[in-house]
Amino acid sequence: MHSPTPRKNIRWATDIGGTFTDIVISIDGEMHARKVLTTPAQPERAVIDGSLQMMSDLGIAPEMVDIFVHGTTLATNAILERRGARCALIGTEGFRDILSIGDEGRFDQYDIFIEKVAPLIAPELCFTLPERMSAAGEVLLPLDEAAVHALMQRIEALGIRSVAICFIHGYANAAHERRVAQILAEHHPDWFISLSSEVCPEVREYERCSTTAANAYVKPIMAGYLQRLEQELADKGFRCPTYLMTSGGGLTTLRSAMEFPIRLVESGPAGGAILAAHVARLCERQNVLAFDMGGTTAKVSFIDDFEPHTSRSFEVDRASGFRKGSGLPLRIPVIDMVEISAGGGSLCDIGMFDNITVGPESASSVPGPACYPNGGARPTVTDANLLLGRLDAHNFAGGTIALDSAAAAAAIGRTLGERLACTARIAALGVSQRVEENMANAARVHASECGKDLARFSMVAFGGAAPVHAVAVARKLGIRQIILPPNAGVGSAVGFLLAPMKYELVRSHRMPVAGFDHARAQALLQAMEDEGRAVVTAGQGANPAAHRVVRRAYMRYMGQGHEVLVELPTAALDSQAEVQLRQWFESQYKALYGRIIPDAQIEVVTWTVSLIGPTAPVSALPATGERQAARRAGTRPLLADGGGEFEDVPVFWRPDLAVGAHFAGPALLDDESTTLLLPAGYTAQVVAQRYVIIDETETTA
Repeated sequence: MHSPTPRKNIRWATDIGGTFTDIVISIDGEMHARKVLTTPAQPERAVIDGSLQMMSDLGIAPEMVDIFVHGTTLATNAILERRGARCALIGTEGFRDILSIGDEGRFDQYDIFIEKVAPLIAPELCFTLPERMSAAGEVLLPLDEAAVHALMQRIEALGIRSVAICFIHGYANAAHERRVAQILAEHHPDWFISLSSEVCPEVREYERCSTTAANAYVKPIMAGYLQRLEQELADKGFRCPTYLMTSGGGLTTLRSAMEFPIRLVESGPAGGAILAAHVARLCERQNVLAFDMGGTTAKVSFIDDFEPHTSRSFEVDRASGFRKGSGLPLRIPVIDMVEISAGGGSLCDIGMFDNITVGPESASSVPGPACYPNGGARPTVTDANLLLGRLDAHNFAGGTIALDSAAAAAAIGRTLGERLACTARIAALGVSQRVEENMANAARVHASECGKDLARFSMVAFGGAAPVHAVAVARKLGIRQIILPPNAGVGSAVGFLLAPMKYELVRSHRMPVAGFDHARAQALLQAMEDEGRAVVTAGQGANPAAHRVVRRAYMRYMGQGHEVLVELPTAALDSQAEVQLRQWFESQYKALYGRIIPDAQIEVVTWTVSLIGPTAPVSALPATGERQAARRAGTRPLLADGGGEFEDVPVFWRPDLAVGAHFAGPALLDDESTTLLLPAGYTAQVVAQRYVIIDETETTA
């Protein structure tokens, strides 16, 4: 009698980008990856069709999949391209123009022609109602329900189906917001309603209103997409739970994602940061710069002590590159990073000073770069890389896309070469150098803002276009080592499978430390924890006890405008909390500012509770054995930095290289999802688990 075949553990992840949709399937821990072109009109088509084809090739039936993790740029792109829903904002009487006034800040105080990013909800669609709460949550003016019904008829006449409700001090008492939502839902159950007391229950009116408006703006699009995706999965026979990657680096349920889609705005890049933190632990690199370059954007973030930097504030749609204060503020849990329009599909042109410009516009997947077979005519970074010999025209994206070198040369020559009076290949080299300097400059600014010395960091490079430019960017930043993880071209999707189930709740509730009411604070924290457990374990049969609880408080000296983050113990707060809170706050404040303010009153402004599911343990990579010369797969003509003539350089096929394989630049390393450009002065070695470590061997100016 034959024993039954052991059941395989099959995990599936997809990441929708502006150009490619990345698919990763893990079978008992062995990763398989594929890139397919994104289908902008119906994003779920690339996800479902590409994944089913890949599963068929691997001999996997839909019902065999154990878990599906998904990330998408759909919410982000809807904001950036202003393709969200036409929605209304309902606020407190006398506060109609919160979105237009903003915080009255200027990201460039000397620019008399400054143009701020337009709010997502136009002023004529902002309405108010008579009602008022105090900062303590007391009713100062009861809600006028007759005015609610009258306003509902006005909104109905405008054909609006998505409404954001943000009342003054709604975070302190949500009763009025909930009552308005109840009235609207009773008459129009098909409307999408976003409450500030649920989306962002925090102080600071503008940020809370902006976040709620953004949630309302993308909610119909995201809900429609996620519902179609859910139905498609069921129709195709998938029975596994579905999770969405959030901006904060954790997973959430499909229902939670539909309700709060604004938490998905940076889901793809967050997966990349999770991967970089995993690589940092594996390779025992405490300080890592994560460099992610895809088809539309490039992202950089820091990993310190094996954890990515996180934040509760974020800006989207910045009007001035990556300048702080020029975008729409969002108050959501997010992995702190800077993002610029510099990807493989970024369009190239000549600027007003006869200089090469790259981005912010992207060719996307339709029509795509000029070298793609979809009719694109404008040159992109991908076209430049193809013309320089960095990409294999016959084996791009695992051979799924045939690239046209002649079309790339024609587009670059016509748009750039003729206007600069140079050959197409020299113009292509200029494109490469321009995009690399743009990315390096973004990293410098981010490092300066975070107080980081980049010379102490290693770089982890991933994303379809990152390995092509990683060494050049690292050289500009003074970083001497680059780590290329396996399946780097689909790094964010790999990160999805490494992310824990996670949900963060936040509540603004001011409490002075003097005479601290520990029972009241403990009751608030426990209620938040109970609410979070209901989300992370919803319908999946998960063990609530398996989730780690992290409690934090945002504290400040009374009268200050900003808070300091203080870690709290998971144990219940007791009568010693007053003394302990003061000690914890002063220790953190002194670490940040070098001093404390004696005898000043301290208060807690906001509380957060995070529930984090278990993650697989990580062990450091074993020491690499004896080095051996890597076996080349062929050669390819490459135009080196500085121009000159093409020269044949060795090409290595990554799946064929054994542990210990070693080679020096100039060389190219191909795999199914990306290409590494290794210039002269650098060496690469394959270590355990097929990681590639790139080291500088000499000073390169």
